[in-house]
Amino acid sequence: MSDSSKGESKSSVIVFVALITAISLFGDSMLYIVLPLYWKEVGLDSIWQVGVILSINRLIRLPLNPIVGWIYNRISLKTGLVIAIILGSLTTLGYGLLNGFIAWIILRGVWGIAWSFLRIGGLSFVAFNTEENNRGKSIGLYNGLYRLGSLVGMLAGGLLVPIMGLSTISIIFGSLTLLALPMIFLYVKTTPLKDHVQDNKDKVVFKENPIVNSLKLGRGRIVFTGFCITLLFQGIFISTLSSVIEQNHGESVILFGTVISATFLTGIILSLQWIWGPFLGVRFGTWSDGVKGRVPVLIMSLIFASLTFGIISNELPILILIFFTFLVMIAATSLTTIVDAIALDISKNSNVVSFLTIYSIAQDLGASIGPFISFLFIGLENGFSYIYWGGTILFLLLAILWSTSYRRERGTISIS
Repeated sequence: MSDSSKGESKSSVIVFVALITAISLFGDSMLYIVLPLYWKEVGLDSIWQVGVILSINRLIRLPLNPIVGWIYNRISLKTGLVIAIILGSLTTLGYGLLNGFIAWIILRGVWGIAWSFLRIGGLSFVAFNTEENNRGKSIGLYNGLYRLGSLVGMLAGGLLVPIMGLSTISIIFGSLTLLALPMIFLYVKTTPLKDHVQDNKDKVVFKENPIVNSLKLGRGRIVFTGFCITLLFQGIFISTLSSVIEQNHGESVILFGTVISATFLTGIILSLQWIWGPFLGVRFGTWSDGVKGRVPVLIMSLIFASLTFGIISNELPILILIFFTFLVMIAATSLTTIVDAIALDISKNSNVVSFLTIYSIAQDLGASIGPFISFLFIGLENGFSYIYWGGTILFLLLAILWSTSYRRERGTISIS
C-alpha cells in the first residue's frame, strides 16, 4: 500500500472515530442547554444541584483517567469504543427514566467513565496516526466532527424539550446512541491502540514517572493551558450562556419579530460553533502546521479571546450579545484545536497514552470546576460579571505566559 493510500486510510478511520464520538454526545450536550432551566422536571431541589450534576462526570474522570489510560495500553480502540457507547446509551436512557439528585449523580458518573474511553482513545489514535506537518489539520477535523454531536444535542434538545419533555428526548437520544455500534464493528480494527505506533516514524519513549516528566520541556505549560481553556469554555461559557440570556432578556426572546425561548436561542447559538467546527478547526489547524508553528497562532487566539469574553456578561441588546458570543466561539474553536495539537506534538516525545491521560485529567478538572464555580457565583450580585471578566483576565495572563516563553525559546535558538 502506498504512503498516500495509508494516509487516506488513517484519515478515514479518524473520521469514523470522530463520528462515533459525536453520536455518544447527544444526551450530554443537551443537558447543558436544558438542565439549568428544567431542573425541577428531573426531581432536583435547588439550582446548585445543577452545577454539581454538570460537574460530577468530569470529577469522576480525574481518578479514572489513569485507569482508562492503563487499560488502553492493553486493549484495542474498538473494545474501548464499544464500552463507551454501551455506557453512554445506558446513561442517556437513564436521564429519561430516573429522577432525583442521587440517581442523576450516578448516571453522570457512569457517563464520565464512557467519556474517558472516548476522549483518551480518540486523542491517542490521532497522535499515533499523524505527523507533525498535518497534526493540526487532523485534530481540527477530529474535534470539529465529533462536536457535531453537540450540534444535534443542543439544537434538538433546545427545540424539542420544551415541546416533548426532557424524559422523552433523553430516551430517544439514548436509543440513537446505539447506532454507533455497527460503525465500530465495521470500521475500527481490533489492533491494540499502542501498536499503531509501529506504523509511525516517531518513536514512543516510555518513562517511569510520566507525571513528573509532564512538567518538563513545556509540558506543564500546555497542561495548565488545557485546564484553563476547558474551565472557561466548557465549564463556564457553555453551562451559563442560557442563564445569561435569561437574566438579561427573560425566558422568551423576541428576535426578528419572532418569540423564541431562551433555551432554543442558546441551542441555536452554540450549535453554530459545531456547524463551522469541521471547517474552521481544519483551517486553524492548517495554519498552525505552517512554517511559523503553532505558538504564534495560539498567542493571537488568546488575545482575541481576552478582548471578547468578558463583554458577554454585560446587559446588551440581543443582537449585539449574539455577535460577541459568535466571536467567543470562534476563539474557542481556534484555541481548542491549537492547544490539542501542541499536546499531541509533546506526547510524541513520551508515552503517548500516559501523557494524553494527564492532559485529559487537566481538561476534565477545568471543565468540572467551571459549572460548579459558575452556579456558586450566579447567586451573587453581579455574579456573571465576576465570572466572565475574570475569564478575560485569565486569557490575557495565558497570552503573556506563552509570549514570554516563545521569545525566550527563540532567543535560545538564535544564540545556539
